[in-house]
Amino acid sequence: MNTAALKDTARLLYLAETEKREVERITKDYPELTVEEAYAIQEELIQLKLWDGNSIIGPKMGLTSRAKMKQMNVEEPIYGYIFEDMIVPNGGSIRMNELIHPKVEAEIAFVLGEDIEGPGVTKEQVLEAVAELIPVLEVIDSRYENFSFTLPDVIADNASSSRVVLGEKVKKPDDFKLDEARVSLMINGEVKERGTGAAVVGHPANSAAMLANMLSRKKQKLAAGSIILTGGVTGAVMLQPGDRVSAQVEGLGDVSFSVKP
Repeated sequence: MNTAALKDTARLLYLAETEKREVERITKDYPELTVEEAYAIQEELIQLKLWDGNSIIGPKMGLTSRAKMKQMNVEEPIYGYIFEDMIVPNGGSIRMNELIHPKVEAEIAFVLGEDIEGPGVTKEQVLEAVAELIPVLEVIDSRYENFSFTLPDVIADNASSSRVVLGEKVKKPDDFKLDEARVSLMINGEVKERGTGAAVVGHPANSAAMLANMLSRKKQKLAAGSIILTGGVTGAVMLQPGDRVSAQVEGLGDVSFSVKP
């Protein structure tokens, strides 16, 4: 893909998100699109958002379940970025008419107390650097028709990032076993999905370590103060107007929002 096509594709995805409309997946026109080219499109998309006056809250990881990685034939997760305009207050609401076909999943986020820079970052190094933990509900909303995409497509689309509801920050407890933490996702008071922290590549800190090592290839690091979404602990559930959504994360507390038309 040449530079002009790359910029045009990023603009297409940018407009699809801002205009709340589906588009065909990129790989229909560019079947040979590589992961490297997809991240280049993502970077251009990120730049468009920054030029629009937005600001980055932190990175997020996607495809962090072993089953999903196997399904997509990848050996490491993917990443994207969360922006300030994606943040929804805990207990607040989202509007369906501002999205395309949103789904929600429960996650655990890290707040870094110090920089992390790869390569060679380990789970233990991440846990040393984490200052606070946050229970999270992430709303993903692919811009592609029928939520249908290949790996390069979803990378280019900023990993389907859309909305994020952050619970209260909790100082990292000593000896807290995140991989054993139980997480429940509820819609209208009914449990729809359950999981433990181990669903995220064995431990959420493994996810953050992978992210640091992936970013190091571009001479980038995870900065102190960043909020890192480590990936879905539960499966993703399609949202409907009127839904009341909540998650309980053992040891960290609750987080919730409602869905308006």
